[in-house]
Amino acid sequence: MSAAPAPEVETSNNPDVVVGVDTHKHTHMAVALSANGGWLGSLKLEAKRSGYQELMRWAAEFGSRPMFAVEGTGCYGAGLCRALQTAELEVVEVNRPDRATRRRLGKDDTIDAEAAARSYISGKATVIPKAGNDLVEMIRMLKVVKDSASGNRTAALNQLHAIVVTAPAALRERLQRLKGKGLVECCSGLRSGEISTPLAAAKLALRNLARRIQQLEQELKDTLTQLDRLTMQHCPELRNTYGVGVDISATLVVAVGDNQERMKSEASFAALCGVNPLPASSGKVVRHRLNRSGNRQANCALHRIVVCRLRWHQQTKEYAERRMAEGRTIKEIIRCLKRFVAREMFGVLRGGPAVRTAAA
Repeated sequence: MSAAPAPEVETSNNPDVVVGVDTHKHTHMAVALSANGGWLGSLKLEAKRSGYQELMRWAAEFGSRPMFAVEGTGCYGAGLCRALQTAELEVVEVNRPDRATRRRLGKDDTIDAEAAARSYISGKATVIPKAGNDLVEMIRMLKVVKDSASGNRTAALNQLHAIVVTAPAALRERLQRLKGKGLVECCSGLRSGEISTPLAAAKLALRNLARRIQQLEQELKDTLTQLDRLTMQHCPELRNTYGVGVDISATLVVAVGDNQERMKSEASFAALCGVNPLPASSGKVVRHRLNRSGNRQANCALHRIVVCRLRWHQQTKEYAERRMAEGRTIKEIIRCLKRFVAREMFGVLRGGPAVRTAAA
């Protein structure tokens, strides 16, 4: 997934030292630069709490207002990022250097850490990382489980149907009349006996797949119950907005993170979700193109909201009919609606009421 544009950091004081950090699973490399880019020093630390404390003490030797530019704040750098934010130190997220820079300067941990610090000094690194220390982090972890269980259940169902199609005739004729839950329940009760014939092997395979499906369905049910509770606790107005269910609300709050204040405007949220038009003009040609980056899961969530409203919400249906009468295509209408929904979702996520489309 491509990195999404995010709001700029607002600092109360200009930093007197910038610390770039290249993060890895077991160790991190830090390089300290002065505010004007002068080299101050480097430090290799272990990726654990004692290492984080060592980094903060080391950075304090160079200045009282450090800024930390950290790579991978959503992965290997997550623990360091949380420790720095807990200590009320300012952090920005940095993307890895582009290929042209790596070809010109080479690559090692020290070079990458210095490049991270210079990325902030040059004004390229402005992304405020997610906090990941409250309800949204809990929702994120449970949503990973839910998505995995849903995907594995679909795969197991496809495999079950494939084996039924190719099973020996006696078993196939018995099972091909069954659908859905009935087929799974029937297969879960099959007895194979000794595996000495294709029929016995087919029964064993179908039984194991059916029981796996039942286990995944129970896992999905339990996980969705917890997600329902947590999303209602975090942002009840979002759940009361038309077209927003458990999965969509979880996707949107995870995209924003626990520190919702990092979204300074609805335009920044639209950029995060990849629904803002980008200029693509040249010379006398003035035009815009779609944003293909951003959080694609959040973009998909907005698309699902729009599709739901186009089907069931009267105000949205009237808007679509009016724009089609003006000559707009359905794709153009959906793009406009996604931008509108992003504006609405931003207000709700920032604590406002559901706008215009609140469910009764």
